[in-house]
Amino acid sequence: MTKARRGIYAAAITPFDENGRVMTDKLVSYCKHLLSDGGCDGVAPTGTTGEGTSIAKADRLALPEAFADAGIEMDRVIFGTGAPSLPDCVAITSAACEAGYVNALVLPPYYYKSPSDDGLFAYYAKLIEQVGRDDLRIFLYHFPQMSQVPISTDLVLRLRQAFGPIIAGLKDSSGDFDQSRAFIEATGGVAQDFDVYPSSEAFLWDGLSIGSAGIISGSTNLTARAVQEAKKAPEGTARDAAMEKVRAARTTAAKYPLMAAMKTAECWRSGDDSWLTMQPPLTPLTEELKAQLKDDLSTITAT
Repeated sequence: MTKARRGIYAAAITPFDENGRVMTDKLVSYCKHLLSDGGCDGVAPTGTTGEGTSIAKADRLALPEAFADAGIEMDRVIFGTGAPSLPDCVAITSAACEAGYVNALVLPPYYYKSPSDDGLFAYYAKLIEQVGRDDLRIFLYHFPQMSQVPISTDLVLRLRQAFGPIIAGLKDSSGDFDQSRAFIEATGGVAQDFDVYPSSEAFLWDGLSIGSAGIISGSTNLTARAVQEAKKAPEGTARDAAMEKVRAARTTAAKYPLMAAMKTAECWRSGDDSWLTMQPPLTPLTEELKAQLKDDLSTITAT
């Protein structure tokens, strides 16, 4: 398959050494865990939760080949490849494609604010032209709170019309389900083979019921098994009860700085303190927050 399979994805956290370089073998092993015991259908490494914009370009270029060498299935990975520099984005996206991972989650160029839709269209068009592969599958990344560069439904439709299946879907990290609904209604969602992924598992069935493809979330580093139970639960009281657990876990996770909390939880699961390392300017949880998280962990990991 070319296109990423649909379902529940974790925006995977990234382990760093003391010099801020990616611990590649550890990340690969962790993603294998997410795809097995972790309960995920897929993983989205080097995105926001993975501190992707803080990762050295050399590491981003090398990761896809390491995933391929480890035998991680191509249709279960959507690499974050966005960069404010178009040539960097082309290089990172091309490296993923050359390793077999043709699904790319691509932020808009995020330094200059309030660019026109014409400018954003040109960025994505030149990316597609310069990567030069018909099997490329781009997932647009709408995260206006962080990028300060929103992606409009008009731009999505324009790109889709121009490039067809290469514009494969969109991750909506706005946190506003009405925005996700607007993307789904404008494109036709999965019925028209356009895969919209809200970023909160609390929206799982709200989205699936109108044509979303699943969820890509940072907190599914912990909650994916509970989300799978909610996805499989029959409609009615069983589904309602399962979704109540999912929403409670998401609310609990949202009490903390997400990346630091997910890394702390993985440190405890694995017994490996190196997971606590954050790329500046992000910082680890304080001891007080670690104690609170430990108290809350049974809720976050409810299954």
